[in-house]
Amino acid sequence: MHLVLVSSLVPVEHPSSGFDIANRILLDGLCALGHRVSVVGYLQPGQAAAAQSETCLLGELEVANAKVGVATKLRWLATAILNRTTLSSAKMLKKGPEHIEMLLQGLRPFDAIILNSVQLPGAFSAVFQKHPTIYVAHNVEADSALENAASASGLLERFLFKREASLLERVERQLTRGAAAVWTFAEADRFGFGSAVSDRAAVLPLVTRWELPENGVARLPEYDLALIGTWSWKPNRIGLDWFLSKVMPLLPADMSIGIAGQMPDAPAVSHPGLRFFGRVPDARAFVEAGAVIPLVSRGGTGVQLKTIETFELGMPSVATRASLRGIGEIPANCSVADDPAEFARLLTDKVARVRAGDRQRIAGAAFHRAQKARLLGTLERGLAGLAKPTSTPAQRFSAETPFAMEKKARTASHGFAVLEGGKSP
Repeated sequence: MHLVLVSSLVPVEHPSSGFDIANRILLDGLCALGHRVSVVGYLQPGQAAAAQSETCLLGELEVANAKVGVATKLRWLATAILNRTTLSSAKMLKKGPEHIEMLLQGLRPFDAIILNSVQLPGAFSAVFQKHPTIYVAHNVEADSALENAASASGLLERFLFKREASLLERVERQLTRGAAAVWTFAEADRFGFGSAVSDRAAVLPLVTRWELPENGVARLPEYDLALIGTWSWKPNRIGLDWFLSKVMPLLPADMSIGIAGQMPDAPAVSHPGLRFFGRVPDARAFVEAGAVIPLVSRGGTGVQLKTIETFELGMPSVATRASLRGIGEIPANCSVADDPAEFARLLTDKVARVRAGDRQRIAGAAFHRAQKARLLGTLERGLAGLAKPTSTPAQRFSAETPFAMEKKARTASHGFAVLEGGKSP
């Protein structure tokens, strides 16, 4: 098959963020099955596009809120309001629909378009849905926006997240109901778009890299606990703040805690062993420098790639249940707790065992092989479904679908109503 992969950010040679890693593994999996893949999207500054595909760049674009100034954020907001679209899709509107149409014409003939997440596909959904599509849901974005609104620090931030949730619901309904298949990264997300979609939805197990590197010489731990993530992303930050405020005060004063990753505003917390490192040159090496890995997700949807990396490395860990989304079999050296006191107790016990000489590391290659095999099988089945008929246009875009009704029920559980108004782009 000739497939066109449409993504806000194209897969890159050296992925670092969770979004980039998922993009690259999706591309690697499609190529491993022997398909020709052409990629359409923007390139983040400082990155190089992956060589496996024919890349059609829309230009360079910085999309991370933490890396742009106030003027850029205000311009994005104005664009979103004027175009009655989401903030995430407003960032994509540096190019117009005519440019996208012309680019697709130049790629013909192709068998289908893989719509990767909601940002770029949502900005030009009318263009892409003239063709057979498969939708890749990194998260149930409307639900994530609702969670962000519930934890917002001010009225304006709360209003913007509620607006985003309302528009995202409509865009996700349009993209999922118009797709021959929907791929998610977690089992819960497979049912997150309503019963009308779940029969065409399947979970893509992920790995963090297509081939695991050879294990090097085991090093002595540099920190008792090591946490790394993109903390500027709201769902990740909720988990980190929970760990710092609820778990860390219960840890021994002599425990060393290293935290790496992008963080625009480090919290004011006190623990004698705590150190913030910011971005580190080698995320894998930083994880391996820890004795035990806390996996602290508390919200959001989709899979936690840092969990997968921890299991691929065979590192001992303590995880919240939210951190284990998308994981089929939990390794024996991972303990699970959502209560802060129990989480702290398990960490303290595992660190004590490491200090006593029991590293608790296991081989992660079997986990990696199993994930990759399941990934390839899911991709094959989804692509085979492109030949099957999908719902009619009237069914796809019904104003009151089961998806919409189920969303209303979930919205009510958050304790506030999503703002009405706006139309999908």
